[in-house]
Formats: sequence, C-alpha cells, structure tokens
Amino acid sequence: MTGSAAAGVAEGVRRRPAPLLTPYVRRYEAYRLEGFPPGVHLGMPAPEITVVVGISRPVELSRGEGRPPDRFDTLAGGLSTWPVPIVHDGNQHGIQLSLTPAGARTLLGVPAAALGSWVVDLEDLLGAIGRELSDGITTAPDWETRFELLDRILTRRLASAPRPEPEPELTRAWHLLVCDPTRPVQEVADDIGWSRRYLAKKAVAEFGLSPKDLARLSRFDRSRRLLRAQPHRWLADVAATCGFYDQAHLAREWRDLGGLPPSRWLAEEVFPFVQDVDGVGGEHWES
Repeated sequence: MTGSAAAGVAEGVRRRPAPLLTPYVRRYEAYRLEGFPPGVHLGMPAPEITVVVGISRPVELSRGEGRPPDRFDTLAGGLSTWPVPIVHDGNQHGIQLSLTPAGARTLLGVPAAALGSWVVDLEDLLGAIGRELSDGITTAPDWETRFELLDRILTRRLASAPRPEPEPELTRAWHLLVCDPTRPVQEVADDIGWSRRYLAKKAVAEFGLSPKDLARLSRFDRSRRLLRAQPHRWLADVAATCGFYDQAHLAREWRDLGGLPPSRWLAEEVFPFVQDVDGVGGEHWES
C-alpha cells in the first residue's frame, strides 16, 4: 500500500507471519512516511502487545512539555488505556509487530502484565536477539527480506524458548472479550467456569487490565479503524456498528481512552501509520 497526502508520502505493507508464528504474532506492519509536518502522532490503545523496530531513526516518545523524549531503536509496549504520544519530525520508518498474550509470554519471555502500560527497550527483554532483529532489519534491502528475517528469528526463538502460555481459560476469555466486546463479563466468566471476581483477578495478573477494560479497548479500536477508513460516516452509526450503547457512550470512551473527541482526532491526525488504514473487520494483506 502506497499513499500520498498534501503534506507527505506514506508507504505501508502488511504481512501475516509464518504459520508456526500465528498463535503468537497477529501481523507485521511495515511503514515509511516522509515529508509530513513535524508534530505528535498518537499511538492509540488497542487490544494487542506492540513491538516496534525502527529503521534509520529512533522512535521518540513524549514525556511531557519541557522534557526530552525517550528514544528507542526497538521497543515493546504492554496494554494501555491511554494513547502513547510519538514525537516525529515528519518522517518515520520501521516495522511494527502485533503480539497476542501468548506471544508476549513465548517470544518476549514475560506476561503482558509485566510490561504494564508503559514501553521498554526490546533489547532489555531479548538481549542479543533484540540486537540481531534491529541490525538485520535496518540493513536489509527491502520489505520482503525484512519479513523473512522476522520469520526466521522469531521461529528460532519459538523453538528455543519455553512456552508458558496463558491458562486455556484466560485464552478463551481473551478471545471472547476482544472478538465480541458487547458480551457481558459475567457471561464470559460463566463460559469458562470461573466466578467474575476470579476472572478479573486472573486477567489483571496476566494481561494487566480487567475484563471490562479489555472489552473497552476492543470497542475503541474497532471504532478508530472504522473512522480512519470511513471518516465521513455518522458517529451514531459507528457507535452502533462497534458495540457502543449510543453516540454519547462512544464520545465518552474516546475522551477516556483516546484523550480527545474522534472528530478532533480525524482533523489533527495527518501522520498516518499503516495500522490506521483499514476499517473494522477488514484488513488488507500482501501475499
């Protein structure tokens, strides 16, 4: 996918990982953005663990006005209910990986909850493997070579690492909450045979968020993708499609989770990332 805007040019390619990795990595998303106005891109919260490998320049995360940004060549981020402000000079180049909770445990070596709602240097988690990923992706000549490198290194990591995956009940609860965020938490607890209180305790320990917040993230992420794909769609229709009670509910959740109204986000977000281009439930994949 290659696109352009009045201010800059955006190139993005999505790939599924190798079949052996699909329980752990949902997708690879490569991006190259050039010539946009400098500013801050909001990395919006989503129900997935994020890994980013920068190419030719670090990823800079704002720490607030008057403070220098944190800079990462590679990073891993846990689940959060607040956006991550990414400072940029109008250019970005890198690959983002979206991991499942099992991927966090198996490939990063920690449960999602251990990452918290903040960002850590990938090399602090993976050591030499993190450096190998960064060096290989930076020096590779094209996207295809980079995707093959990711498959190769992560498959090797999968073969050598223990697989202390989440309990099956938690994996089932995650699937139900993320795939159908309108499902009541009590119904999810009944489905897996746990009490609601016990489910909440185990979810926070594994994911770092409560079942209610996981469902909130899923609804919010669906609405963000749909608005990016169809920015002129009525908000009431977006709310109904994505599982909100009504438009007022959608507006409240955008203020709480995104930090601003959806209309303002659409007006101000001129620095698109590849994960923003698809609508809810529809993903474009390169073969």
